[in-house]
Amino acid sequence: MIHIIIVAAGSGSRFGGPLPKQFCDLAGRPVLMHTIEALRQVADATLTLVLSEHDHELWLDLCRRHGFESPQVVYGGASRFESVRNALARVGTDTDIIMVHDGARPFPSQYMIAALLAPFADKTCIGTLPSLPLTDSIRRIDGDGSEAVDRSAYRSVQTPQVFRAGILLEAYRHAPHDMTFTDDASVVEALGPCRIELVAGDPCNIKITNPVDIVLAEYILEKGRCSH
Repeated sequence: MIHIIIVAAGSGSRFGGPLPKQFCDLAGRPVLMHTIEALRQVADATLTLVLSEHDHELWLDLCRRHGFESPQVVYGGASRFESVRNALARVGTDTDIIMVHDGARPFPSQYMIAALLAPFADKTCIGTLPSLPLTDSIRRIDGDGSEAVDRSAYRSVQTPQVFRAGILLEAYRHAPHDMTFTDDASVVEALGPCRIELVAGDPCNIKITNPVDIVLAEYILEKGRCSH
């Protein structure tokens, strides 16, 4: 059994619009509905949606207006870490694999998800991440300025991030309280040295962060997804 956690509790402050980005219109429906529909195609999976308690009524109203059935909802916390931890409390004991996905990424392709799940046929696999090579030059910033670094040694990481259920649950139970975690892989790695496999991500698996991203998402919908 696969349990998918969709994290959509953020305020979307960087987006700068009247609504959090996950509720903004994308081709006639909220971004979040596109995300949920894509993830409902994953076989043998249950979904949990993490929302801010403040946004729950807004979400229910959107669902009524669009005739959309919401997954089970849990309330998020003050950070992404707390939001995921709250959702993990809903994971059933029959769950083998947990996927964690950003609600503002509306295009998780089935091809990419299949690639993320394939390594778990090997019992030694504990987690997989979708990643892409960097295309911009990058620099390391320090107190005296910055210096160029070799971008070929780095990757950008997307979601969904996928883990064996026992590993992810243990990682969140034992995570140090004095650390800031940027994603679920960093929580797992805090347990100790481990190997999380990188899988080819999808350039169309964009995260809606700025208003221009909505324009790009509409183009992707119009022209068809650019992944397999």
